[in-house]
Order: sequence, then C-alpha cells, then structure tokens
Amino acid sequence: MTGDGAKPGLATALVHHGYRPPEGFAAPQPGVHKASTVLFRDVAALRARDWRSRGGYTYGLHGTPTTFTLEERIATLEGGTHCVLAPSGLAAIALVNQALLDRGSEVVLPANVYGPSREMARHELARWGIGHRVYDPQDPDSLARAIGPATRLVWLEAPGSVTMEFPDLAALAAICRARGVTSALDNTWGAGIALRAFDHGIDIAMQALTKYPSGGGDVLMGSVVTRDATLHGKILLAHMHLGLGVGANDAELVLRGLSSLSLRYAAHDQAARELAAWFTTRREVVQVLHPALPGSPGHAHWARHCTAAAGLFSVLLDPVFSPEQVDVFVDSLRRFGIGYSWAGPMSLVVPYDLNAMRPEGHGLRSGHLVRFSIGLEDVADLQSDLDRALGLAFG
Repeated sequence: MTGDGAKPGLATALVHHGYRPPEGFAAPQPGVHKASTVLFRDVAALRARDWRSRGGYTYGLHGTPTTFTLEERIATLEGGTHCVLAPSGLAAIALVNQALLDRGSEVVLPANVYGPSREMARHELARWGIGHRVYDPQDPDSLARAIGPATRLVWLEAPGSVTMEFPDLAALAAICRARGVTSALDNTWGAGIALRAFDHGIDIAMQALTKYPSGGGDVLMGSVVTRDATLHGKILLAHMHLGLGVGANDAELVLRGLSSLSLRYAAHDQAARELAAWFTTRREVVQVLHPALPGSPGHAHWARHCTAAAGLFSVLLDPVFSPEQVDVFVDSLRRFGIGYSWAGPMSLVVPYDLNAMRPEGHGLRSGHLVRFSIGLEDVADLQSDLDRALGLAFG
C-alpha cells in the first residue's frame, strides 16, 4: 500500500515488496549476501553507524554478512584476530605497503621474493618516493644490515618463491621486533595449516586465498591478518581509501573451500613429498628443492617451524642439457598443465630462468629450474608421466 492507501503499481510493488522471509533458517554453508547499497532503518541509524565497526553494515565495499564471515574464518585459520580481504594476493601485498609506507621510507625484501612484489617495489613504490633494500633470507645478519633508519616494513617468505629456501623465521622476526620494524609474512605456502605466523613473532600474515583456501583454481582473492588493533586500523583505512572489495560469489567459493582445506593440504603434501623423493633418484636432476626434504636449503628451519608442507617443489635439471631440451620435457608432460599459480586440483609445471629471478645471486647449484605444483591426481600417474617426459627430452 502507498502512504495514501492506494495500491501501488506493479513496478513499485516489485521494488518495494513487503514480504520478508521468516527468521531462523540454517544450513551448512553461509548465505551469499550481495550489496553495493545497504539500507538503514532511519537517518539516525545512518549517521550513527561506523564503517570500521563489525556491529553493522554501511556499504557493500566495507562488508556484508558473507565477507565478514570469511574474514572471521581466515583470521581463525591464521591464528589472528583481525582480517581484511583484497581482490588478489598481490593486491593484499600492495595494501600492506600502502598502509605502512610513505615517502622517504623503505621496505626490505628477501632476495627470493615473489617476483611481482619485487617489481612493485622497483616501479610503483619508487615512483612514490619509497625505497627498497634486499636481504639474504638464509642469513639473519644480512637482514640486520639491511634495516636502516627509514625501514618501516620487512617482508618475509617461507619458503622463497620458486627457489623454495626456508628461512629461520623466528630469528628474522626477532630482528624486526628489536628494531621496531613491522614484519609481514607471505604465508600462502603455509596456508595457516603448516605454518602459524604469529607463533613466531610475526606481525602480519598475508595469503593469496587464490591458492589453498580456494582450492579450485578459479578464484582470485587475498587476505591480510593481524593481532594488533592499531596495525589493523592502518590497514583497514588504506583498504577503504583504495576502494578494495571482493565479490560475494568469490567469497562464497572460498568459504566452501575452507571446509576441505585441511584434507586437501594433507593430500597435496603427501603426493609432493613422494614425487620430490623420486626426483632425487633421477640422473637428470642435480638438486631437488622441497623444504621437507633433508638436504634442501633451510630444511632444519622448516622442521622447527612447520608441521606440514605444501604440494609445491622445484628441481634443478643438469646444466649439461640445453634450454630447448628443458622445454621439450615440459611440453611432453600430459598430466601437468603449463600455467602459473598453484594449489588447485590439477598439477602444474613452469620452467624458470634461475639467474634472471635471482639477480643478487643465490647459493643453489647450477641448473635449469622447473617448479611443480602437485595436484590431486594419482601419484602413480604423475610419476609415470614424468618418467616418460624425461626420457623423451633427455634420452
């Protein structure tokens, strides 16, 4: 009815329909709430509500029941108390940088840092007057030397992107804390399952939820988790200023993925360890880079910090082979997709130029670097495929 008692037109009735579903509906999966506009009861409620508070909703960009639920569960996964979501893992890295760095300050990166993070520092951050330094993550003294008066943020990776060295995280975090510098860990590999960042004195745990929490290879999302309310406030403010948001349907997919995360992570872990151990027996391979494998760089650190390992490892193929032979090997694989990212059901493979990735040098043996993400296929099928492709490429 309209205010004057007249029956509304059909278009008006469809937009302003009076039916409300009954309360009390419950199901295993949370509901999907989509909104840009959020409605308020009255003007007083509109003026009283704070977008930073989880006590209510103000605008879709600042959260809905779906995204709030995902943030709370990711905070629990990481062992933190505050979480914000971003459209991708790289966006989450950019969010932390934006929140904590300003003109004249510096960020310190590990030499084996995720490539796009390095490029962000070299280009975007540099244009904003923010400097960066690089340290050897396997040498805590290197980090101590790299931290200067202008350092505001240190990024940690465990293990290093592609080259898979595992650092002494507790020692690195202690150096940051002693110098009064915020430490942030890219915990995508650990996924909150193998590695609990805050237990080792780290201030921020960032993840690409694109990987294990999603698990399907079909979602882009990132998260930033903290325990410190003041630090969270800085990140939340930058999040609002940048206008970062995630779609409700993507949040729904990650929420569904969380239910099987522990089971999937264990399956990826077991399969990757079997194949990594098999690679150590191959004459074509000079080094296998898997943190849980004895002899891999930083294995002792992994053993002290972690309870499991991701389904990700790299191998160094003998340098006597040509780059063209390496490409033939990768192209000959039938059970492995050629593509970036990892942690989905399909196994993936990507060859890398080791020296181009590590311009500061590295302590690894010489060879052709190939990274594998082990999916959920039968291990025997993957091993047979690898054996066949190695034979085709290298005789």
